[in-house]
Amino acid sequence: MFKGYLKVAPRCSACGLDLAFADSGDGPAIFVIFLVAPIVVLLAMVVGALFNPPPLVHLALWIPTTIVLSLALLPPFKGVLVALQYRNDAHEGHQ
Repeated sequence: MFKGYLKVAPRCSACGLDLAFADSGDGPAIFVIFLVAPIVVLLAMVVGALFNPPPLVHLALWIPTTIVLSLALLPPFKGVLVALQYRNDAHEGHQ
């Protein structure tokens, strides 16, 4: 389905479906933010309460964690949103 990391291929390699309709916009990023942010904040609060590390340790832990989780979750969320566009026949200017 993907030609690159987040670039949707022009056609499905398995069934030949034209994926020109696929435009998920910022949707995947919003959903990833809404999922990753509470997880990281909760984990940071738990680690802070249990171990009381200095602020630099928090930065060293949670910035890479946030980046890795966000990058790992973007493709699946984009795939789901493209699949929902196809299933619901959602096209720009189409009702």
